[in-house]
Amino acid sequence: MNYRVAIAGATGAVGQEIIRLLDLRKFPVEKLSLFGSSRSAGKKLSTGYGEIEVEEFSEDKLDRLDYIFFATSGEHSKIYAPIAAAKGAIVIDNSSAFRLNDSVPLVVPEVNSAALKSHQGIIANPNCSTIQMVIALNPIHKISRLKRIVVSTYQAVSGAGQAAISELNTQTSDILSGNSPTIKNFTKQIAFNVIPHIDVFQDNGYTKEEMKMVDETLKILGDSKIRIAANCVRVPVIRAHSEAINIETEGYVGVDKAREVLNKSTGITVIDEHVDGGYPTPAEVSERMDTYVGRIREDISCDNGLALWVVADQLWKGAALNAIQIAECLIEQNQNG
Repeated sequence: MNYRVAIAGATGAVGQEIIRLLDLRKFPVEKLSLFGSSRSAGKKLSTGYGEIEVEEFSEDKLDRLDYIFFATSGEHSKIYAPIAAAKGAIVIDNSSAFRLNDSVPLVVPEVNSAALKSHQGIIANPNCSTIQMVIALNPIHKISRLKRIVVSTYQAVSGAGQAAISELNTQTSDILSGNSPTIKNFTKQIAFNVIPHIDVFQDNGYTKEEMKMVDETLKILGDSKIRIAANCVRVPVIRAHSEAINIETEGYVGVDKAREVLNKSTGITVIDEHVDGGYPTPAEVSERMDTYVGRIREDISCDNGLALWVVADQLWKGAALNAIQIAECLIEQNQNG
């Protein structure tokens, strides 16, 4: 069976990757509709399903769809995702609009695909940094419950959109030419620098990005008692996020057992040799579908502790790919009754 599929926000960074990955994964598309803003309407995009003209998004375009991927702002999703669902489409939303809504499943297929069975037409795609972290930690959590997680992220500029990529490139060129960099999209210079600030600050001193990692992880893993602290940092990398993660478990797991279960887990590639270059980096995992884990070692600061290095392409597994895998899981669940 093939499906009538639409993408809202088709010309954006995530929308473009959804188009690309639908073809790469041979998703069963009967018809693909591409929606964008009035500025994008009329633009023709080359896809694996032929050249398709972008249509201006409107409510009347939401009829007779099986699946619609929202790669738009949270405010846009809040308005139109419920309308699309009421018209019979299954909505997979990439924004933060519904992630903490109790009636909306927040799903990483390798971790909690069973949550899809309770959906009411809308499924939320988690934050990119959350996705790669829970994929890496869930296999260990299954062996021995996670008590505490401390994560520091090293997030690529593409997570902030095309304008952020352009700013990094321009600043790099300016500095190498001996000119002062122009700052527009970040709070400080991003070229040859790191910025410990992603999204807006909250009353507790953490940023919204950091609290997303806390709240979403608790919901996905289904354990509200895990203690989590996050520090989210923007780094001058174009694509793929990295994370240094320290965990404490209830019982002893150890490096060998952790490496064994990670190696056996779907969606994970372990590159963990304690030699020069024996670990994954963003440059190598860009445009790869797996989450990569390395630097597995005991956290010597606590009992039952482990430290890991986790890298993934945040435009793929952290956004577009995870959204498509949600749809694939729904199709499989329906086929299997």
